[in-house]
Amino acid sequence: MKKNLLKSFAVALALSATAIPASAQFDLGRIISAGTKAVQAATLTDAQMAAYVKESVDWMDQNNPVAPEDDPYTVRLRKITENLNDVNGIPLNFKAYKVTDVNAFACADGSVRVFSALMDMMDDDELLGIIGHEIGHVAKHHSKNAFRNALLEDALKDGIASAGGGMAALTESQLMKLSESLLNAKYSQKQESEADDYGYDFLKEHGKNPWGMVDAFEKMQKLEQQSGNSGGYLRQMFSDHPDTAARIEHITERCEADGISRTGTYKTRNNSGKTVRETKPTKKKSAPKTNRTISVTF
Repeated sequence: MKKNLLKSFAVALALSATAIPASAQFDLGRIISAGTKAVQAATLTDAQMAAYVKESVDWMDQNNPVAPEDDPYTVRLRKITENLNDVNGIPLNFKAYKVTDVNAFACADGSVRVFSALMDMMDDDELLGIIGHEIGHVAKHHSKNAFRNALLEDALKDGIASAGGGMAALTESQLMKLSESLLNAKYSQKQESEADDYGYDFLKEHGKNPWGMVDAFEKMQKLEQQSGNSGGYLRQMFSDHPDTAARIEHITERCEADGISRTGTYKTRNNSGKTVRETKPTKKKSAPKTNRTISVTF
């Protein structure tokens, strides 16, 4: 039976903690080895990086409840992302995880994973806005750089290296750690803002009303207010994101500057200013009510 990813991480951390000897001594040979591996990890080729990312994503897919092809979550996600084939030449693939956390993430190899609890909260335009934001991290190379940093960090712990021009095999423990880094990648506020702008352009490019991002952020803002009262996990999840009110204001200003109505039709123009199509936003459907646990990381 597949285990919940977060539970697997907890077990991995507990095992690693018990593996550290109480009277650890400095080992010069091990330090040199770790340093050599760090250099090798820092100089991995893009092809090697892609292979490590794929291996980590495959591990997550195997250790999480992926919605089957005929599952309503998969059917809806496929419909929402129809014709979204690639970003900057990187093929995109989408799957839904049937888990209780509210989250979505995209990896450097184009793998996009959306959690069912997030799909329960958001309508189609809101969800696509968040997916566009996550794909923005791929387009801007944020995901790639974050994963390289995770590889480098693990190499410094005497873990991963490119051996003789080849690739070192990943252990189960390393796959857990790297998968966690994909799931909980930390980006700077500047990177988050860049991904917001990409998500806005992404919605317009695909004929969707970018006001959906504002709606999604307003839902996030309510969760943020909850986190302020809880003082726990939710607050931590929002700590490295730009101020949500500022994000709402920024996207609102872009919509207004582009003459996009929140409820009406809008015109999509190309770079020369010529109207190429007029689009009416998809009628919104209320997301189904849910009593699921909420922890926001997008």
